[in-house]
Amino acid sequence: MVSVDGLAVEFGGTTLFSDVSFVINPKDRIALMGKNGAGKSTLLKILAGVRDPSRGKVSMPRDFNIAYLPQHIKTNDSRTVFEETAQAFAQLHELESRIAYLNEQLTIRSDYESDEYMQLIEEVTALSEKFYSIEETNIDEHIEKTLLGLGFEREDFDRNTAEFSGGWRMRIELAKILLQNPDVILLDEPTNHLDIDSVQWFEDFLINTAKAVVLISHDRAFVDTVTTRTIEVTMGRIYDYKATYTHYLELRKERREQQQKQYDEQQKMIAETQEFIERFKGTYSKTLQVQSRVKMLEKLQIIEVDEQDTSALRLKFPPSPRSGNYPVIAEGVGKAYGEKRVFANADYTIERGQKVAFVGRNGEGKSTMVKCIMGETEHEGKLTLGHNVKIGYFAQNQASLLDEDLTVFQTIDDIAVGDIRTKIRDILGAFMFGRDDVDKKVKILSGGERTRLAMIKLLLEPVNLLILDEPTNHLDMRTKDILKQALTDFDGTLIVVSHDRDFLDGLVTKVYEFGHQKVTEHLEDIYGFLAKKKMESLREIESKSKK
Repeated sequence: MVSVDGLAVEFGGTTLFSDVSFVINPKDRIALMGKNGAGKSTLLKILAGVRDPSRGKVSMPRDFNIAYLPQHIKTNDSRTVFEETAQAFAQLHELESRIAYLNEQLTIRSDYESDEYMQLIEEVTALSEKFYSIEETNIDEHIEKTLLGLGFEREDFDRNTAEFSGGWRMRIELAKILLQNPDVILLDEPTNHLDIDSVQWFEDFLINTAKAVVLISHDRAFVDTVTTRTIEVTMGRIYDYKATYTHYLELRKERREQQQKQYDEQQKMIAETQEFIERFKGTYSKTLQVQSRVKMLEKLQIIEVDEQDTSALRLKFPPSPRSGNYPVIAEGVGKAYGEKRVFANADYTIERGQKVAFVGRNGEGKSTMVKCIMGETEHEGKLTLGHNVKIGYFAQNQASLLDEDLTVFQTIDDIAVGDIRTKIRDILGAFMFGRDDVDKKVKILSGGERTRLAMIKLLLEPVNLLILDEPTNHLDMRTKDILKQALTDFDGTLIVVSHDRDFLDGLVTKVYEFGHQKVTEHLEDIYGFLAKKKMESLREIESKSKK
């Protein structure tokens, strides 16, 4: 059990949160929720011991093991994937060495009746019991099973970690954490770099094998599947719900309605009291009553209503220039990297105004096809862009391409043209950039804030073919809803690469499935596609494509 008592974080005269207290029990699966910047990641870092609070403490039993997966990690590039993952059992080698040393001491010492000798016996007994319980498990088998579950192939095991992207390195670190069997696992956006089958395997692991879990995630389906308790960080305090995310939303709505009612009643009482004071402050017979009411107002604790995005702004893309009837025509398109065939003989036509999804496991060619469409890579066959096609592209690394020395406002002001310039602050507000945020430099923004800013830039460009590659990574759920609505209203053509079922639902009308070195067209929306494939979720595409 982990006890959090009176935590507070203050910096630069600002209080992020204060007097935060809660308990993490065995088998708890907790979702930390709240808008970007509320302090979720900071709280997770304090729990992990990598950051100190301004006040308060985190208590846990001795030998309690907490594992933390941050959004950004570093791996040792001198090891293979298997060797790096095996570092999870480094403690085993330390145990073995300690046991060997203790046994040697027991052999060479002759003070059999001393307390020190008995302590040696007790220590070696306890350590041996722990060591042999680990030894009984097949370590290599566990490593293999975990790596395969997270999407690695057997031929990857002997490859150097330096050959892998940041997303795959994240999986290696995740594998090490899972193999350590910690008492509490802390996860900050763990699904951002996982493809669909890996997410499904990860869900099963957290539900059936892991002990306590505390996670931050903007993947609604993942949070609803895994967690049973929700802690909301808002306005410098927390609210603890023994409920799934979906149920929490209902309870939160009820709580806010109650707060609003209490706030309105208090404001009415304050107004009436102030009116009484103003009316009778010069009246001798009412002096005591007036003074009493003044003191009451001074001591009154003002009821606060939790923050809620009440923006009525409905984001819209600029009217798109009219393109030809068929923005993208693919005829026998194929791509191979050396001997590795990605896909072959892809034939499809995307009509003007259609909104389609590219789905399938990582490595099956979704992003490669996007590069082919954009003319960024050579390919077999013929790929034709229609008349007057203007492409707007959002890559997975789009946020990292922003100018870090500009402010949030300058970033948007530099590209905004026409009447939209008068609405920059409204647009920024709709994407949760408050009044104080617009003057922040890009370099101090979080990953989620940068992604939102990059998305706004895209919103303002007059294009008629939008191509979005995993646009919802790092976006909170409210922002995803705003983006989805804007894309639904977009009058041009849309291609979106995504694993987010909730985001695709109601947005796309056609699905292209990538797998088995081919591209298969499905003339249904996302749920029609799922029903056709007799799947419960999009994640099953991944596992089926491996068979």
